[in-house]
Amino acid sequence: MTRPVALVTGPSSGLGAGFAERLAASGHDLILVARDRRRLDDLAQTLSARHGAQSEVLVADLSTADGRERVAARLAGGVDVLVNNAGFGTSGEFWTADPALLQSQLDVNVTSVMRLTRAALPAMIAQGHGTIINVASVAGLVAGRGSTYSASKAWVVSFTEGLAGGLAGTGVRIQALCPGWVRTEFHERAGIEMRSIPKFMWLDVEDVVDTCLEDVRRGKVLCVPGAQYKALTTVGRMLPKNLVRRAANLVGRARGRT
Repeated sequence: MTRPVALVTGPSSGLGAGFAERLAASGHDLILVARDRRRLDDLAQTLSARHGAQSEVLVADLSTADGRERVAARLAGGVDVLVNNAGFGTSGEFWTADPALLQSQLDVNVTSVMRLTRAALPAMIAQGHGTIINVASVAGLVAGRGSTYSASKAWVVSFTEGLAGGLAGTGVRIQALCPGWVRTEFHERAGIEMRSIPKFMWLDVEDVVDTCLEDVRRGKVLCVPGAQYKALTTVGRMLPKNLVRRAANLVGRARGRT
């Protein structure tokens, strides 16, 4: 008997590392995809020591076509779980941001999700089972903070929900995970100031991952972890858009972030 295999992008820290840990603990072997080989090797050793999981390290830059194609080729061979977690935000304003950086952001947040999902699905459908988790964001449901980032995550949500209908009856499950603010390196790496965010709005990685995997088991296509964010997204869909933007300005300081 062989262990099921999960491919996780961006597992060096944060949610990606959380998914790798939980999947290894549940009996999966891993394919770990990121740019930093040292951190991937360290994670692979940790997962082996804790859970007996075997990990294949695949160094790839998903902002490049070559990086995406190398990961897509591996997915074409078949995996049981794909977690499209890699993504990033940027600081500064849209009109002053480096166009190359903005394009790189869309390549990672959008293009890689599309390409890797497309690569994984034929084998999953042929075997009659599989799971794809696309990490989006509350920002993709309630716009008003971070123009290109919010837009990229809104694409992931729409893409996932649309694809879920086509996958009905195939045995393949797909989900868009929409967390709010999570205690990770994400904002520090992006250079985004977060001191204005109330403490009760922060989520822990472990709670987000556990909620996501439970919702996958229940067949939920859209997962919004945390009661505060369930309330926020529900109200956000009901209120006029101009009020939602004002609230984002008040709580999240809707400047200095793309």
